[in-house]
Amino acid sequence: MIHERRGSTIESTMAVQGYAPYLVAALFGLIFGSFLNVCIVRLPHHKSVVAPRSHCPQCGALIRWYDNIPVLSYVFLRARCRFCRHPISPIYPLVELLTAILFIIALAEFDLTALFLKAVIFGMAMIVVIFTDLNERIIPHSVTISGAVLGIILSLFIPVNDSLFEWIFRRFGLALTGPISSLVGSVTGGIFGAGLLYGVAWLFRRFSDPDKEYLGFGDVMLMLLVGIFLGIPLTYVTILLGSLAGTLFAVALTLTHKRFRNYQWPYGSFLGAAAIYACFGGQGLIFAYLHWSGLA
Repeated sequence: MIHERRGSTIESTMAVQGYAPYLVAALFGLIFGSFLNVCIVRLPHHKSVVAPRSHCPQCGALIRWYDNIPVLSYVFLRARCRFCRHPISPIYPLVELLTAILFIIALAEFDLTALFLKAVIFGMAMIVVIFTDLNERIIPHSVTISGAVLGIILSLFIPVNDSLFEWIFRRFGLALTGPISSLVGSVTGGIFGAGLLYGVAWLFRRFSDPDKEYLGFGDVMLMLLVGIFLGIPLTYVTILLGSLAGTLFAVALTLTHKRFRNYQWPYGSFLGAAAIYACFGGQGLIFAYLHWSGLA
């Protein structure tokens, strides 16, 4: 009986140790999520994300450190400012929880590798885009441009899918390998993503109401960023899934609620969500399609 108890204790300890990296990842995700909330609120208005300190947007009171604990402070304060009792948006804890989930999934998928770092950087950029476009209908260039530059730099160390151009070069007896291949995959992915969306936006302006903006330049810059990080195949998956989800969502709500008929849908939010999915599950989706179609 004593040996059985000891064995059970050892197994429990090992189980806790196995979950420990994910708990640490979740903790860091919550902390970074808190910072992303600052970015989401300030970047659309071209404000610094460093100063001034976090404060209530209603009464201006500085937020104390113990009122700035991710998720928990929202619960303890009952979703209201300590000073003016103005409601706190549920977006704050949602962003923190989503970022924690992002870190956990990235760790499970890539372990603690360079791919993990790239995935969480890309995912956090997409979370900022999703909520700035949802709240303000703005995709900050400070996110897309700086993210695009960082993505090109990372492509020199972390491979980006270059299967399409690798296939083309092989037809001419040439081969791309190493950082050059990854860089080509990154740059061509960015050109593909931005170029495709820019072409669609041009067609909308050319053949529809010129006074109504269906796609903004922020969406084009977003796909530049996505393409640079993911390469052409996963960028195509992102556009396909984002467009499909956005269309289905918009049609469903438009048909069931009259107030959404003239609603300006945040296309960037759908693209950002689709890009996160493509980062983790897009490759499996491509392989499944190729297998189903008999091309694999």
